[in-house]
Amino acid sequence: MSPPREAVPGSFDVESLLRAELPPAAVRWTGFPEFNLVGGHNDAASVPVDGLIEAATSVLQREGPTLSTYGLASGPLGYLPLREFIVRKLERDAGIRCTPDEVLITSGSLQGLDLVNDVFLAPGDTVVVEDMNYAGSLSRLKRCGANIVGVPLDAGGMRMDALDAALADLARRGIRPKFIYTIPTVQNPTATVMSMERRVRLLELAERYGTAIFEDECYADLTWDGARPPALRGMAGGDRVVHIGSFSKTIAPALRIGYLVASWPLMSHILALKTDGGTGALDQMVLAEYCATHFDSHVMALRATLRRKVEVLMAAVRDSFGASATFSDPTGGIFLWIALPKPVDTTRLAQVALQAGVAINPGAEWMTDGATGRSWFRVCFAHPDEATMRNGVARLAEVCRREFGVPAVAGGTHR
Repeated sequence: MSPPREAVPGSFDVESLLRAELPPAAVRWTGFPEFNLVGGHNDAASVPVDGLIEAATSVLQREGPTLSTYGLASGPLGYLPLREFIVRKLERDAGIRCTPDEVLITSGSLQGLDLVNDVFLAPGDTVVVEDMNYAGSLSRLKRCGANIVGVPLDAGGMRMDALDAALADLARRGIRPKFIYTIPTVQNPTATVMSMERRVRLLELAERYGTAIFEDECYADLTWDGARPPALRGMAGGDRVVHIGSFSKTIAPALRIGYLVASWPLMSHILALKTDGGTGALDQMVLAEYCATHFDSHVMALRATLRRKVEVLMAAVRDSFGASATFSDPTGGIFLWIALPKPVDTTRLAQVALQAGVAINPGAEWMTDGATGRSWFRVCFAHPDEATMRNGVARLAEVCRREFGVPAVAGGTHR
């Protein structure tokens, strides 16, 4: 046994007491880079500041005294008028019929992910996911000790032939996955929308193999034409599908308001794990007041803004990278998912580009197989203005050409 370290006067080695296997320590924040093309930030000019101020004044004058209690006299599920709005909206837009007691307000959709994982998963349990996927979901599943099985997707969403094969293989080995996690509408990072035929097939496969479905619909309101396929929970009914959504991408990320939909037998277990004293009450009150009369018109305008901005981004990528970069025109959302030629390692590219003031999300963080994702990267087009996107992409291309020889010449033109 080694002797204890000699103490330095005035210091305390707290790190020697921390538990093993913590995630990597956070880096001290020093501000956004010059060209910030990462994260789930949204268009600053589209935040409905005046409407939120009006809503805050109105609801506080009317119901301010309820802030004196946990739960705003609405109980632990969250502010009742907000849950009632979500019930109406989900039935109209997604075909989900539920009651306010089947809706839980969460601190962003990330808390919803944590709660569902906590109620379903123990170390060693198996989860099936799309192989290109939200990095926040993948990191949380890894932290739970889950066995993650990736299923490929294409322009129509998760491939059902591959899902069937994966589930059959697991069944042969005596493994029953706890759930299939999917982002069916405006998938992150690919922005694909799962076809109706595949939604039907997914429900059939889940029933055949006796597993649940965890449906993440955080971007479903942001299809360019406003058309949204019925949610899997709306198609299935009952407890097989747990549904989460968010107001982060439609109103403002900093509000941190998401929601989870589950029937009461499951909800009762989920609610027992939500021990935070309640999601931010004032945020819920203001959001409910604003959304009751302004949500639809606000989102319609936001879609038009985001569509215009992604067109600027796609043009910038074509101008700077030429044929070296490939991508699909997204169906909605706030991200463009881009592939570069195989010699490019986007993890290395992201590190070097950040030193030059450009932040991107490397693809290895967004795939179940990091090696496969090494040539992909994700760009958020919602927050940067048009000049920032054009200049940021041009600088990224300069860095990429210097490090990897891609594109071959400035402007993306090949000899």
